[in-house]
Amino acid sequence: MAFGTKIREKEGEKIPTRFRSKRQEEQVAKAVGGQRQPNSGATPWAPGDVKTDKLLVECKTKMTPSESISVKKEWLIKNREEAVFMGKPYSVVAFNFGPDEENYYILDESLFLDFLEYLNNKEL
Repeated sequence: MAFGTKIREKEGEKIPTRFRSKRQEEQVAKAVGGQRQPNSGATPWAPGDVKTDKLLVECKTKMTPSESISVKKEWLIKNREEAVFMGKPYSVVAFNFGPDEENYYILDESLFLDFLEYLNNKEL
């Protein structure tokens, strides 16, 4: 697919999972100021989907709009292990409820407490 080409979903035609996943990864990378990891799920030496200096993000997107998502413990454990392996102190999982919908982030208690401390010390 050429750069800048849009894929239009036709009646009964499915958009490839990789297309929607890549789009979500690009959105998350822009939001967190990170870089998307090319071929992140295709090779064992390219862990995580988005990287910053201190953060590894694993992205999960739903292919069709949904009211719920099942979170798997293995996503969280694997992403944390990969973050440690890469020398990154933090890991999160980003997910959405359908294509081009808002992203939400799952973080562990330690990172949440750091965030809470930041909020409590922030001047309003």
